[in-house]
Amino acid sequence: MARTRRETARTPGTPGAGGTAAAPLAPGAGLWPALGAVYRAQLSRARVARIPLLFVATFQSVGIMVLMRGVVDGGSGEEARAVVAGSSVLVVAFVALNLLAQYFGQLRATGGLDHYATLPVPPAAVVLGTAGAYASFTVPGTAVTAVTGCLLYGLPLGGLWVLAAVVPLAGAALAGLGAAMGLLAPRQELATLCGQLGMSAALLLGVLPAGGLPEPVRLLRDLLPSTYGVEALAAALGPRPHWGEVALDLGVCAAVGAAALAAATWAYRRAAVR
Repeated sequence: MARTRRETARTPGTPGAGGTAAAPLAPGAGLWPALGAVYRAQLSRARVARIPLLFVATFQSVGIMVLMRGVVDGGSGEEARAVVAGSSVLVVAFVALNLLAQYFGQLRATGGLDHYATLPVPPAAVVLGTAGAYASFTVPGTAVTAVTGCLLYGLPLGGLWVLAAVVPLAGAALAGLGAAMGLLAPRQELATLCGQLGMSAALLLGVLPAGGLPEPVRLLRDLLPSTYGVEALAAALGPRPHWGEVALDLGVCAAVGAAALAAATWAYRRAAVR
């Protein structure tokens, strides 16, 4: 009986008599399963907390189009298409850039990054999942703004299918930029300020027609990640779209988005180890 008890008390692999072996840690989650889990969690959180702000973003963009209608003629001219495309992408900038900069700035200031650091998920999954959730959350407001703008300025609705590419690509670029701002800002207040300045840049440089801007301002406009999404949507709303130019603008937007998300991932690793 004593021998039986001693044998049952010892487990295979026990380092010493009467000792217990430490349980091995579970392997880290893969990128895609972790990305899906973070995306679903952030989308559920954003659905509850960000709906009022989405209404504000949509109302703001529609209001800008109504104001610009007093100085910009309707029809398929360059100015009308620039206003509608810029106002539509502005919804993405408000949520994906401004709010994401505030969110990551708050996480860093309150120690919320420590929670993610303890999870067995890759840093890229946290950044990509959060950015994707915030970008997806802008789809209804962007669609409403674009349809309203086309009806208000007399633009054809046939080119709005390009939104299916503009929203995720411009959203990735702006969300990556917003996440990097929030993670690199030394204080939460500075992260909020950077997000507001970024959204203001998207408003001033994205909505105004590029033809009337001074050359230095046009160069700044070319540096804004959302510019190429605006250009692609504006070209698609024309009477005879040049689809090669649309594809080129979307390709540049995708490259800028990949670079922005890579920078945000690096910023997350840098902030998580501090």
